[in-house]
Amino acid sequence: METTVAFGKTGLNLQLPEGPHYEIIHAQSAPALANVTSALEAALDAPINSLPLLDLARGKKSAAISICDITRPAPNRITLPPLLAQLHRAGLRHEDIMLCIATGLHRIATQAELEHILGAEIARSYPILNHDAKDAAQHRALGKTTQGTPVGIAAAFLDADLHITLGFIEQHLMLGFSGGRKMIAPGLAAQETIKTIHSPRFMREALATEGSVEANPLHAELLEIARMARHDFMLDVTLTHDRSISGVFAGEPVAAHAAGVQFMRRSSIEYVDGFVDAAITSAAGFPLDLTFYQTIKGITAVQHIVKPGGPILAIGECAEGIGSPEFAHKLSSYRDASSFLAEIKDSPVVVDQWQLEKLALVAEKNPLLFYVPGADATHLGGLREQTFQHVDDAIAAVIPDGPYACVRVNQPG
Repeated sequence: METTVAFGKTGLNLQLPEGPHYEIIHAQSAPALANVTSALEAALDAPINSLPLLDLARGKKSAAISICDITRPAPNRITLPPLLAQLHRAGLRHEDIMLCIATGLHRIATQAELEHILGAEIARSYPILNHDAKDAAQHRALGKTTQGTPVGIAAAFLDADLHITLGFIEQHLMLGFSGGRKMIAPGLAAQETIKTIHSPRFMREALATEGSVEANPLHAELLEIARMARHDFMLDVTLTHDRSISGVFAGEPVAAHAAGVQFMRRSSIEYVDGFVDAAITSAAGFPLDLTFYQTIKGITAVQHIVKPGGPILAIGECAEGIGSPEFAHKLSSYRDASSFLAEIKDSPVVVDQWQLEKLALVAEKNPLLFYVPGADATHLGGLREQTFQHVDDAIAAVIPDGPYACVRVNQPG
């Protein structure tokens, strides 16, 4: 049996041995919108629980827009121009609009990446904040949340009269779903803020996982941070399997994001009849499988349908290797799940340890296997022995689209 999984920019063909029963699960989505331009204009003119963007922007002297970085396949070059057009109609000049690249703790974008993210003309025409969470001077302290998280947000964003986020909604391994509030924290947050919201206190919450929002304590924390930063307006979209736009959600950030989440749940969750014995999953291809750090998301997404003890094989090109230096260092010293989780439980949070923590939480229940040709095996620590040079394993279920496949077991009743 042959199938193809998302891998890099081209995909990867898998030849699966005859014998086992395979269930191939593709990411589900609503159909692509017939007229994206009209849908975007309509959403901006009649947003959810908000005045039209044009009315919000009138009389403002400046605006800031938080925009996804290179690690996310956000269609910024489609969604950003109509948003900018509305701001210009309200009287704002190019120099009055700050474009903030929401890197979180990812590396800053290169010039070529800025042109890819924004389009070459926009990248040349507007002031840009290439957010660096480790640069304390870029941020302003806003106090602490009710849960004690210290909040620092990019001053260039806070200084604007109007605060806008531009992104897309997909399921997320910690926050339930991305988009909205995530574009402020961790997107434009200071390092200490990001470390705190990714500490074991939140990472080990059972409801801080894919598809979980309503009772997710991390979601609640980020909503509070976004309120502190005065999140005024958001424009998010949902995407199809081929990354066409399937839905547009604009307006008051909490209400508009909630509408997008409900749309995703109705259109994107796939159900299987029972837990599977094993799974092959990818990290959804470029750009999400650029690093081993991002490839982990394929594992956490599929954990919800695999039996305890069932192996999970994760596939990612990892063209940029392991990930950040901090993550690579943590990974190289990783021995096994229980040791790592005990080591970090009460220790100061190290940048990017949370991704490895999420992997370890799955590894306590399921053996993890890897095909990650771009990742240097010498940096994989205790996972090195679980890494394959060839993809030739017979697994009972194949999940080609990794973290974009929102799959759950169909529960009786």
